[in-house]
Amino acid sequence: MAYTNYEPVIGTILNITGGNDCCSQTMSLRTENGIVNFVIGPETIVIDNRPLRAGLRVAAYYDASLPVPLIFPPQYQAKLVAVLMRDEQIMLNEFDRNLTARDGSLQLNLARNTNIETMNGQRVSCNPGNRTLLVYYTVTTRSNPPQTTPRRIVVLC
Repeated sequence: MAYTNYEPVIGTILNITGGNDCCSQTMSLRTENGIVNFVIGPETIVIDNRPLRAGLRVAAYYDASLPVPLIFPPQYQAKLVAVLMRDEQIMLNEFDRNLTARDGSLQLNLARNTNIETMNGQRVSCNPGNRTLLVYYTVTTRSNPPQTTPRRIVVLC
């Protein structure tokens, strides 16, 4: 699966309502730029299979290459949803063997306590480089590229 066109929207869940059928729901997020709605369907990946509820801070990713209806508030098809802790950042990007993001926007420094796993929660013992990674982190250096020691890395195999 190609994740290169995935764009994040970070916000707090306002509410979740039933969709047009029993297999989909609509999630409304309060973001810095206003309300954004996401349709969560059977193909939506929710990291850790966490139940989503009002008040959770999440990153919802959508495929920016797909057409969207011209409505307000905007509504996207959620492809991936990840729950975030307070002050936590998240990045979905391809990383090279040196753990530098493809676009040069972040360099990862692994620590003993960095949790590296697959989407289904299995531990990864090999180098996560040369893969698409979902990286959870809080602070970065002011270097170029910024560096961080992530709390968690999800390897998207």
